[in-house]
Amino acid sequence: MIERVTQFKVTKLFLAALMVSAALFAFGAQSRVCSAPEESEKKYLGFDRNNYPGDDALPILRKTFAFSSYWISPPPGEKSNTWTRKRELLRSRGFGFVVLYQGPGSRELKTQTSAKARGTRDGEDAAASAKAEGFSAGTIIFLDIEEGGRLPDTYHAYLAAWSEALSQAGFRPGAYCSGMPVKEEPGVTITTAEDIRNHAATRGISIWAYNDACPPSPGCTFSRDPASPAKSGIPYAAVWQFAQSPRRKEFTSRCAATYHRNGNCYAPGDSAHSWFLDVNSATSPDPSGGAKQILSK
Repeated sequence: MIERVTQFKVTKLFLAALMVSAALFAFGAQSRVCSAPEESEKKYLGFDRNNYPGDDALPILRKTFAFSSYWISPPPGEKSNTWTRKRELLRSRGFGFVVLYQGPGSRELKTQTSAKARGTRDGEDAAASAKAEGFSAGTIIFLDIEEGGRLPDTYHAYLAAWSEALSQAGFRPGAYCSGMPVKEEPGVTITTAEDIRNHAATRGISIWAYNDACPPSPGCTFSRDPASPAKSGIPYAAVWQFAQSPRRKEFTSRCAATYHRNGNCYAPGDSAHSWFLDVNSATSPDPSGGAKQILSK
């Protein structure tokens, strides 16, 4: 009896010691978690515009922006490209890049066969233009898709062929496209970004989403800690264009005061309002990976 009581006490003491040790371990682990600094992904601002702003604009724009758009084809509505041969100057000023190539309108793609053929030609042309401008293999080239909502099958055929041609040339495909929901029928909406991602042949394309609706857009603002591209409504977006010039009144009434009275968006240092622009955020200072060297801000 005495032996059993003694064993019982020893067992209780052993169990109590284990419980204390476990509690101390848990407390220590919790303390380490609580004391660890919160990790936050750094975000960067960038600007884009169809026309090159001019060499004199770069020092002013660099005070606000980490990266710039760079067209390797004529922008929409233009017959020439004013960005040609400006890559090295921009890079030397510390800018990263979002490289752009103009995509066709849906009406230009009549059949699957012709869409694929044009996609291959345009992909090869985009790769050649990127090389001519000094962009190295691995650079992401964003196809500029101006229309929103679901794309027709011919456009998906074009995009798949364009992407394949780029990849074979050593570049990576991306798409500048709408991240704004379009209602197709009651209870059903679609964004162009989702439509592209839902197709197996284009699922791996990097997305630069535009969504200037306030909210989620903050309007024409230039925070040192801008919102993540995921806040655009497209969680996998690499870049978010959250402000456009001129502002679209139907989407920006709640943030109209952040734009200039003429409706455009201007950088803080542009006191003369010389260069209206669109504003973007990204988790990289060089979203296309097109700069060999990026000077830290």
